[in-house]
Amino acid sequence: MLPNERHTKILDLLSTKDVVTIPELMTEFKISIETARRDLTILEKQNRIQKIYGGAKLKISTFSEPTMESRLVYHLLQKESIGKKCCDFIKDGDCIFIDSGSTTFQIVKYIKTKKNLTIITNSLPVVNELMSTDFEIIIIGGKVRHDESSIVTYDYIFDFSQLNIQKSFICAGGITVENGISDFNMQEAVTRKIIIERSNEVFVAADSSKFDRNVTISIAALNKINYIITDSGLSKYTVNSFKKTTTNLILAETFSTKKTKSDAL
Repeated sequence: MLPNERHTKILDLLSTKDVVTIPELMTEFKISIETARRDLTILEKQNRIQKIYGGAKLKISTFSEPTMESRLVYHLLQKESIGKKCCDFIKDGDCIFIDSGSTTFQIVKYIKTKKNLTIITNSLPVVNELMSTDFEIIIIGGKVRHDESSIVTYDYIFDFSQLNIQKSFICAGGITVENGISDFNMQEAVTRKIIIERSNEVFVAADSSKFDRNVTISIAALNKINYIITDSGLSKYTVNSFKKTTTNLILAETFSTKKTKSDAL
């Protein structure tokens, strides 16, 4: 197989999974470790992949946000597992914030058996999904982002000082140990920063593709985040890097049925 043909097949392989390891490449293409490393180096120089410890993942733009429609179907099984795991931390009577986003939206599928919840949100899909429940629902006031079906707020419209949020579940476009969590939109970032300050406990719900990258706007350092709940596709290298932080990293195993297992690290 010619190198160019193999490079195309490597990209095809990465389009079906988050991370490909060097041993996987060696087995798939019957090549040596030196050839596998050389292939990844060439693809990285072409700005088509991002090399990580022991393998690579597709290069994702840090300046443009994928559409909500694409995010709702991308990594759906992983996001459903994360949403279900988040619900393990929600107790009857809690006052929680559910962020706008494709991962946090999955939470609402599993909380309908809870009792006496107060839901604060900036997500129109979350409100619509919970309209048939008897939960108390508070939607923050502000400007509608049509493409995200979310509301970004301003201090003169919504008084956050009156909120006493026990647990907030927020999204992120990027997560690194060094720089914490980040996202694409300035107004969404401002809302999340305020919510983090008003919350007793902060949970970030994000699939494994969001790790090891910084995107446009910084939201918070990891010392502001109590828990990050993600899927089991996270690399061992990234998992180990979180052991030196104060943030609890929780892996929700992706499920094809309605049962999950998880490991707290």
